[in-house]
Amino acid sequence: MNKKILTTLEFNKIKVHLKNYTTTAFGAEEADKLEPSSDSQVVEGWLEETEEGMKVLRLRGGIPLPVLQNIRPHLKRLEIGALLNGSEIAQIGKVLYTTSEVLRFFEDLSEAEVDLVRLYELVEKLETVPSLSGKIRQSIDEDGYVTDEASTELRSIRHQIRRNEQSIRERLEGLIRGKNTKYLSDSIITMRNDRYVIPVKSEYRSVFGGVVHDQSASGQTVFVEPKQVVELNNRLRQQQIAERHEVERILAELSNEIAPHRQVLLQNSYVLGRLDFIDAKASFGKEINAVVPRISPEKYIVLRQARHPFIEEDKVVANDIILGEDYQAIVITGPNTGGKTITLKTLGLLQLMGQAGLPITAAEDSQIGVFNEIFADIGDEQSIEQNLSTFSSHMTNIVSIMSQMDKNSLILFDELGAGTDPQEGAALAISLLDAVGSTGAYVMATTHYPELKVYGYNRKGTINASMEFDVDSLSPTYKLLIGVPGRSNAFDISRRLGLEESIIDGARQMIDVESQDLNEMIADLESRRKMTETEYLEVREQVEAAEKLLKDLENAYGYFFEEREKEFAKAKEQANEVVEKAAEESEKIIKEIRQKQLSLGRSQVKEHELIQVQTELADLKQAEDSKLEKNKVLQKEKAKQVLKPGDEVLVETFGQRGTLIEKISSNEWQVQIGIIKMNVAENQLTKVSPAQEEKTQKNIVRVTSSSGGGRTWVSSQLDLRGMRYDDAVHELSNYLDEAVMSGYSEVIIIHGKGTGALRNAVNDYLKNHRSVKKYGLAPQNLGGTGATVVEFK
Repeated sequence: MNKKILTTLEFNKIKVHLKNYTTTAFGAEEADKLEPSSDSQVVEGWLEETEEGMKVLRLRGGIPLPVLQNIRPHLKRLEIGALLNGSEIAQIGKVLYTTSEVLRFFEDLSEAEVDLVRLYELVEKLETVPSLSGKIRQSIDEDGYVTDEASTELRSIRHQIRRNEQSIRERLEGLIRGKNTKYLSDSIITMRNDRYVIPVKSEYRSVFGGVVHDQSASGQTVFVEPKQVVELNNRLRQQQIAERHEVERILAELSNEIAPHRQVLLQNSYVLGRLDFIDAKASFGKEINAVVPRISPEKYIVLRQARHPFIEEDKVVANDIILGEDYQAIVITGPNTGGKTITLKTLGLLQLMGQAGLPITAAEDSQIGVFNEIFADIGDEQSIEQNLSTFSSHMTNIVSIMSQMDKNSLILFDELGAGTDPQEGAALAISLLDAVGSTGAYVMATTHYPELKVYGYNRKGTINASMEFDVDSLSPTYKLLIGVPGRSNAFDISRRLGLEESIIDGARQMIDVESQDLNEMIADLESRRKMTETEYLEVREQVEAAEKLLKDLENAYGYFFEEREKEFAKAKEQANEVVEKAAEESEKIIKEIRQKQLSLGRSQVKEHELIQVQTELADLKQAEDSKLEKNKVLQKEKAKQVLKPGDEVLVETFGQRGTLIEKISSNEWQVQIGIIKMNVAENQLTKVSPAQEEKTQKNIVRVTSSSGGGRTWVSSQLDLRGMRYDDAVHELSNYLDEAVMSGYSEVIIIHGKGTGALRNAVNDYLKNHRSVKKYGLAPQNLGGTGATVVEFK
């Protein structure tokens, strides 16, 4: 990526801002050397790191990294045999300790099943040296001071030093009190040349004897080491020398132990710096409310609600910037101060940020392309540089761009062709855009020339755009309008400011008809756009209301099925009660039959047959289970709702019945509705029963005998299913009379299970019929609770 574009679009400001979030020297170096990449795989890896960093920031508040200094110079000194001081060893120890802490942090994330890939791979490169880390922490504190625990000898020496210092102070305190106070400038104990002394007035320097080490600037005070403490000071000095030698020995020992681990320490520092840099990118993204963009393989740019990162979010106007898929060139026309240049810079800077692996100030689902080069010829008319620029300087820059660009380039032109004769400038701008378009490069250009408005309509792959201007408030809205060219608002603004209409009409007559038509066309486009936008907002409100209604219906639908299953469970309990009652009655009957058989001394019914009947009656009872999913009745009902090819369904969207042809995907079916085939989502389909055909024959089957004078016989079964209450009772009455006349001793009435209403009607009628001896539910193999067996007298 050329260096000039980084300066033009102020990418370095982004780097400075990012660096403020780093806490390690290596992390700061990563921020300093950050540049966009033209390698798609590299950019994708950077963006994945950033996304994972933002995930850790959301879940755990970021990666715990303290301030870490650059230990590279320390390791270099070890390489040449030098020894490290306490501060340098402390910095190395901090790297080792932080390594262990970061490893524990990511182990916790892994145990919590936080999905990370790049960060886990990076952390795997960290190596711990527990023995060395522990020894440094024991011997050196954070400030580089060698602690008493570093060695037994050092602890002993420092103990002697403290005792000796205490003795010196006690001896000196005895001298500065009482009658000796008059000889002193001040009753204090101080130090000169690492020896304890007292301030004595110059004329009394010989009173205490000893050695004079210093005097004040005025000469009125001398600092005397009294003879009473000379020997103690000498002993203290020897002890301090012994301490220094022991400290040097400890530092040398630690330096020698660190030296073999130079590469590990350097690797750890780099990895921690990289983690710090990733965490900084995440924190930076959070501050500016940025998102991680996707990479488009086709280099399509889709920046939704894009805004410039240097403008405060509550003040900036966000715009959708789309380039590449439907058009490769955008020509923004319109007057100055409308926001054209800032829109141009927003596109370029966000693209640079994305290719550098940084989050961008745009909405979710934004995507960027990866370009080999991004070129820009931008002059800020509010800056001194632009006021001093000339047509020649612009053209020099453009010539350089044209010589380097290719199909993998993004080019930004600000005020293309400006600075020369308008006619020639417009022609030159059109020719330059044609040249760029022929290479396949993407381009966004701003211009004042009305000729380029027509160019945007006539050239394939090119679209007009403009910055909206509110004529009522006489101010720009900074909103980008794709597909609408800019128009001159001079007449409208002048009229609102009070200029006479005759002057405006005179000016209007001076411009050519084509320009007037073009402005009128643009005004009409803007009017239509505003009307469409209003309609869009209305439709959006309706969609939101519909979605809310759909959600309420889904909740109600779920409640319905929950209640239905409760009712199934309740019905099951009631059915079990009926079965139990029937079983008790049947048990009594079977006992009576057995007694009769025993009394008659013969068995017309086998014992095992009676046992089989008892078993079948017992099987009628269903096991109760609190869990509805184990309920066989419910499972059977749910199985009926499973869709399969050939089923008739109701398409909820259209309110039409159709037939399932085949399953297209996990949640979509192809449905035949009349002569039309269409794909419908499974949640829009409801299985329905096939349309019942009208019965073409009577429920009672009569058979005419070939002999016997044409006598009519009836079937031993009567099917009442699907009939209404009155019709069923009437049909039952006629059938029972004919069955008795036909000589049947027992018949079966089929009424179905359903709601039980038809069964109750049959039972009520049989209860009062004069020819019925008894009746009851049919055995399981003859219909169970869906049929009733009637025995005649």
